[in-house]
Amino acid sequence: MRSTDLLVVGGGPAGLATALHAARAGLDTVVAEPRPAPVDKACGEGLMPGAVRALTALGLHVPGHTLTGIRYVQGPRRVEAAFRRGEGLGVRRTDLHTVLHRAVLDAGVPVLPLRVDGVRQDADGVTVPGAGLRARWLVAADGLHSPVRRSLGLDRPTRTPPRYGLRRHYAVPPWTSHVEVHWGPDAEAYVTPLGPRLVGVALLTSRRAPYDTQLAGFPELAARLPGHGRHPVRGAGPLRRRSRTRVHGRVLFVGDAAGYVDALTGEGVCLALTGARALVANLRRGTPARYGADWARATRRYRVLTELLVGARQRPALAPHIVPVAARLPRLFAAAVNVLG
Repeated sequence: MRSTDLLVVGGGPAGLATALHAARAGLDTVVAEPRPAPVDKACGEGLMPGAVRALTALGLHVPGHTLTGIRYVQGPRRVEAAFRRGEGLGVRRTDLHTVLHRAVLDAGVPVLPLRVDGVRQDADGVTVPGAGLRARWLVAADGLHSPVRRSLGLDRPTRTPPRYGLRRHYAVPPWTSHVEVHWGPDAEAYVTPLGPRLVGVALLTSRRAPYDTQLAGFPELAARLPGHGRHPVRGAGPLRRRSRTRVHGRVLFVGDAAGYVDALTGEGVCLALTGARALVANLRRGTPARYGADWARATRRYRVLTELLVGARQRPALAPHIVPVAARLPRLFAAAVNVLG
């Protein structure tokens, strides 16, 4: 039986950032991640300024394309706002994962090719059955559909219509330094500059249909793109996930596994990095029970704003007016863009 201070289940950005913070805090840490690095997933790939600051605080540099703000587009209507607290970064998910994975290995943290679907815990620690691993604390960073969360009976039902994410890359020069969000009748298309000749186009939608069928709903955008994507389409969802708690005995949840509303505001990576820092800070102080309150406080603005936007998006009487209202109230739009991160 291998014993450690902290076992992190999941080697995405949330898990790797948690492991890096923990190693630097002097905790003996192990990561369990069955997929080989780098791990790709459906992601808008736009790091908001808060995420860039969190990576800089970790001493990490990720190659990417500078992002200066957010632009909403709906037919002839356009409204944009610049970031006020630094720049964002358009980053391939695999590049972000490579930088975090290398930093974790350089910190002496082993990344074991293990899949963890369930755990047993007692007053002193957590055991992974069949894996020969035991830890004083376990962090579940295993994504939207967290097997650890499900095995502990902590999933909460959702009553809103499910939304899904689809992403594809196109070999075309970016035409703006903004993340451009095109609003359609039942979907949004997020265009993120990623390099001199690369953009990512992520679709968020409540409609189950192939990527090309959904992209056809944005004819102005589709006309800018070549007929074939550079990489295969990746999908994720349903996006909304609810957890009954962020702390369950000696198991703590971070990133998407802790609960997720929607990708509409693009704050997923920032929330993962912020949550990782707060979680380890509480373990270091000996106050793990406070992590739940810290998580709630750190994510409150994201949850409130995203709930409002998704709620409006899913009401036929309100959805067509989101961009027109933003265009008529540009200062309010700018405030909303900059309230997060």
